Amino acid sequence: MLVKWIRCTVVDRRGFERGQRKWAGLLGEPGFRGQGGGWSRLRPGVAHVFSFWESRPFYDSFMARSHDRLAAAQSGTYKDPQVKLFDYRFDVKTGFEPRFTDADVVRVAHSRIHEGRVEHYALMQEKVWNPAMAGSPGMLRGLFGEAPGNEFLVLSMWQSAAEHGKYREERVERLALRAQIAADVAALTGDVVDLEAAWTV
Repeated sequence: MLVKWIRCTVVDRRGFERGQRKWAGLLGEPGFRGQGGGWSRLRPGVAHVFSFWESRPFYDSFMARSHDRLAAAQSGTYKDPQVKLFDYRFDVKTGFEPRFTDADVVRVAHSRIHEGRVEHYALMQEKVWNPAMAGSPGMLRGLFGEAPGNEFLVLSMWQSAAEHGKYREERVERLALRAQIAADVAALTGDVVDLEAAWTV
């Protein structure tokens, strides 16, 4: 599975949201698995959209044919778009599906890992972080993805911001020490996204 993560700063909120609903046109696209997104809780005016494709060839075919027509509705409503593609590596918890209807919040963590530490980082994700997140009340599902250049994405879906907040307060510092995160991670950025039901395809 291919994961596309788009982040941008919105300059015309009403126009952007109107355009976002036009992405319902994705439904007939071969290989399309789902899309959702919403507003950053931490950065005003920043929107995140996550879309999922069965494979890179399906995605490339969509980009060559239909993308520009669907994207035209949002032209001029945002600036500073950042687009990243990740290959799915494994689930966080079990049975990841690109469904957004039962989640209120998505947590996204984007890391760049030091050369030579990638395998250790992936192992720690599997052995330390995954069980902790999977055991947290309110955590629904998630995935771990990889991009060229030692970049990784951890995407997790939560029932509520309150549940995600409890997990952060109670466990993150201890887990970071156990996973030797300081030795692995060259750069880390993250956000918490309030999902908008109208953006779900």
